[in-house]
Amino acid sequence: MSTIGNLVFAAALVAAPASAMAQYTGGDVKDGGSISGTVKFKGSAPAAKKLDVGKDKEVCDKAPKFDQTLMVKDGNLANAVVTITDIKSGKKADTKKVTLDQHGCEYKPHVLVFTAGTPVEILNPDGILHNVHSYSKVNSPFNQAQPKFKKSLDVKVDKPEAVEVKCDVHGWMHGWLVATPNPYFAVTDAAGSFKLDNVPAGSYTVEVWHEKLGKTSQKVTVKAKEDAKANFEIAGK
Repeated sequence: MSTIGNLVFAAALVAAPASAMAQYTGGDVKDGGSISGTVKFKGSAPAAKKLDVGKDKEVCDKAPKFDQTLMVKDGNLANAVVTITDIKSGKKADTKKVTLDQHGCEYKPHVLVFTAGTPVEILNPDGILHNVHSYSKVNSPFNQAQPKFKKSLDVKVDKPEAVEVKCDVHGWMHGWLVATPNPYFAVTDAAGSFKLDNVPAGSYTVEVWHEKLGKTSQKVTVKAKEDAKANFEIAGK
């Protein structure tokens, strides 16, 4: 998918009205349950492409780098964002600062998810120039040089949106800052697994978003003190 396609796609899938945050109320959850499951890739996934590191090789090319746009192992899909889209009240949001690292000229984690409005600290331990450039539709974009002496910089994504970030100095670097309207989110691990905890009893829409594969959702009913299962399978595009 092209960069322009990714931008339009992300904005359409994850962006939410500014009022979405105001519609969620955080507090204590009594007898909460949970939602857990796995996200699978349907079909045969291509091998991850090795990236061409053409600049600052003494720092950036110490280990091989691979495109993380589609990470599949044994049919399990990593880096998929799982959210509850229609929950109105539940646990309090944790708005402590989160961190996006650029160690080795690579965004870590590739997909960083947090509640909208949470401060994001971007680290540069590489001792070289990076330039962090966001591509957003709902939030104000940022484009900040981060020279070697500036070990960290702070940014904010105030409204719910999936924001792609790139480095204008190192063209292979890209990742995502995903701001959500409520604190019920998870990113699938290498086993495709996720868990959303402390969910009030009720019926909800659970959605999976992936930067390349799009989104899918299903209704899930959570009972007090019980774990509800939600398994997904997403086909390649």
